Formats: sequence, structure tokens, C-alpha cells
Amino acid sequence: MKPRRMGLKRLLTRCVGAAFLAGVCALAPAHNFHAGITDISHNERTGSLEVVHTYMAHDVEALLTNLYQRQFDLSDPDDQAVFRKYVEKHFWLADKDKRRLALNWVGMTADAQSVVIFQEVLQTPAAKVEFIHDEVMTDFMPDQLNTVNLTVAGSVRTFGFSSSHAEFPVH
Repeated sequence: MKPRRMGLKRLLTRCVGAAFLAGVCALAPAHNFHAGITDISHNERTGSLEVVHTYMAHDVEALLTNLYQRQFDLSDPDDQAVFRKYVEKHFWLADKDKRRLALNWVGMTADAQSVVIFQEVLQTPAAKVEFIHDEVMTDFMPDQLNTVNLTVAGSVRTFGFSSSHAEFPVH
């Protein structure tokens, strides 16, 4: 399944985020900085909530190698499925009753610098998100910092997740 086309504003946000992560990787001598960025926003055209995660490729490979004691090739659909299962276990969105929203996997891309994951919640406005849970890689690397940007009605709220803060209420 191929990722859907993004709007210009969203594409620009993703490019800035990817450039930031690539820059941080280049500046971190021993790769001692571990970060992920997730953008969540409503697509007016489709009516769906779109979730885009970006992680450093080296960190994802280290995580998977540690968990499964083998090398991974994230261009291989079977290896992508392993990472998909991990992400779906460690990241979710919930409504006011803490019921998880149905996050559908749209796809992922991987290169030498980053791994980008595309998910969506069909026919759901961003305002329905009341809780965000993000433990992606914080269970493996205690210094992993994940930033989640949630856009609701044109306003962006930013949340910082770490090994000691895995879940936040949105309101």
C-alpha cells in the first residue's frame, strides 16, 4: 500500500522534521541523541486523521536487532511487518473514554537516514483524540525523546514523550 499524497504545508513540516533529525544525527559524534517526531493532523479532503512518524534509521535497526537477535532490511515487507507490530503495540491514540482509536497502517519508507511510517484513523477529526500514548523506542533507549505535534483546528500542540512520560491527555 502506498502512502497518500500530503498537502504542501504537511509536506513542508515533514521535510523540516526530517532535515532536523538528519542534522542532529550528523552533529552527534557517537550517535548519543535518540529522537522521533510524529505529526498528527486531519485531512479535510479525506476526512481522516493522518499520523506520520519519523525515526532515525540507525535507532530502528538497533532496536530490531536487539529484540530479535538478527539483522533487518526495512525494504523487505516481512521485516517491515515486524516493525509494524512493534509500533502498533507502543503507539496509540484514544478517545475521552480511553478507548483506542483504530489506527490503520498505510505504509512506511526507509532509507539510510530515516524511517517514516504513515498511519490513519478513517473519518475521524483530530478533536476526537483525547489521549496520546507513545513508547516507541523509549522501552529500548531510556534517553529516546519523541515529539508529537497534534494539529487541531489550525492550532498545533506539542507533546514530549520519554521513558518516564509515555502518555498525555490532550486537553
